[in-house]
Amino acid sequence: MPEIRAVSRRLLLGGALATTGALAAGVGASPASAALPQAAVAPPRRPGQKTMIDVPYPAHRTVRVGVIGLGNRGSGMTTGWAAVPGCTVTAVCDIRADRAKRTADGLANAGKPRPAEYGGSADAYQRMLSRDDIDLVYIATPWEFHYPQGKAALLAGKHVIVELPIATELDELWDLVDTSERTRRHLMLAENCSYGRNELAMLKMAHEGLFGDVTNGHGGYLHDLRALLFSDTYYTDSWRRLWHTRSTASFYAMHGLAPIAAAMDINRGDRMATLTATATAPKGLADYRARFVPRGHPSWNETYVNGDLVTCLIETAQGRIIRAEHDVSSPRPYSRINTLAGSRGIFEDYAGVVSSGGGRIYVEPDHSGHAWRDFGSYRKEFDHWLWKKIGDDAENNGGHGGMDYVLQWRTVQLMRAGLVPDIDVYDSAAWCAPVPLSVMSLAAQGRPVQIPDFTRGAWVNLRMGLDSRTTEMPPSPDPFPPHE
Repeated sequence: MPEIRAVSRRLLLGGALATTGALAAGVGASPASAALPQAAVAPPRRPGQKTMIDVPYPAHRTVRVGVIGLGNRGSGMTTGWAAVPGCTVTAVCDIRADRAKRTADGLANAGKPRPAEYGGSADAYQRMLSRDDIDLVYIATPWEFHYPQGKAALLAGKHVIVELPIATELDELWDLVDTSERTRRHLMLAENCSYGRNELAMLKMAHEGLFGDVTNGHGGYLHDLRALLFSDTYYTDSWRRLWHTRSTASFYAMHGLAPIAAAMDINRGDRMATLTATATAPKGLADYRARFVPRGHPSWNETYVNGDLVTCLIETAQGRIIRAEHDVSSPRPYSRINTLAGSRGIFEDYAGVVSSGGGRIYVEPDHSGHAWRDFGSYRKEFDHWLWKKIGDDAENNGGHGGMDYVLQWRTVQLMRAGLVPDIDVYDSAAWCAPVPLSVMSLAAQGRPVQIPDFTRGAWVNLRMGLDSRTTEMPPSPDPFPPHE
């Protein structure tokens, strides 16, 4: 490995976690975006409303979690929350009461405290939110419920973690930002892929200057979901398939977009400024239905309008380019793309090289000859401290290769130790903004639209995020006073 590399972000931070400073005076939207119509103007803050940037969690003796939504995702993640040291699931909720009972039974049978059960009605979660023994609400319901349930949890005085996306409309994203600021409670996107091992190693390589000046990145969600979308049992009431009948949009690119945004310091020295969307014709779902789904199935009454591949080209204020893609309707191997490039090299994930974690790399001066090299030694060198510390536990306790557990462990650790979140409400809103913005751009025949600045100008300040410093999980029993 070379001894001399580009100046690293860590060096620029001066090693001080709490220190921030403007990167440059007068840095704003890119010139190309200056004349574009605003997608949404930042609403003024109400009197007394303040930013949540760099606001730590109050220290919690134990993190008490309430879960809303106990389908495939919610039930699995509930087991993960209960496995984290210093965390207990105190209540579970699903509109189908039998799911709440089944989840509570499972925790009790595993020797965990039995959570209270809520269900049987659409407003059951409201009753759960009135409890005073919940510190964190985890939401894993269909997308259309994320915004109202997330806002209700904030208003009930809880911190919130929401599965993708936190909301699907711009006014909803702004409302969640403002509600978080008014209630002084954190809301974050449950972006597990930001805690993936390769993604965190890529982040660390970028911030150590391995790629030189980062200029562009690609990320997305390419996952053949056709069989699951037409399953009568996997997505309750076919909720996810029905979204493809409602709009042409990039519904779920955040899994790939978020790690690239973190590596580019989005909201921490740069911001996403404009978005241009394109979409292919909607062929995949109808073709699959014609070949594999019996006539008489309810799906035959549906018309699919969402393009198979929706691509968003995002330009940042600093002139970087991000390509974010979404495709769940085509036959293809799984990929989140996860590619980052700069003036001194490039990393590409999902290259099929299993021995090196699926990635390949080419950086100068290490490499020459226009030939890809194995990523394995670089991942080992730049492995994030979280994976070094709890990697074995993660692989034994969490899905998706362990990154689910890393997300949960880190969230609980941050709350118990009283630290600043790695992912805040501003990151969450920015990463989810391509959902409504892609609709706007496509409706305007692919014209670019401006991306709102959810930080209201604070993006120019360099600060820590997922590139966190090594910290310990507080011991149990921990020395902190009970949370009020």
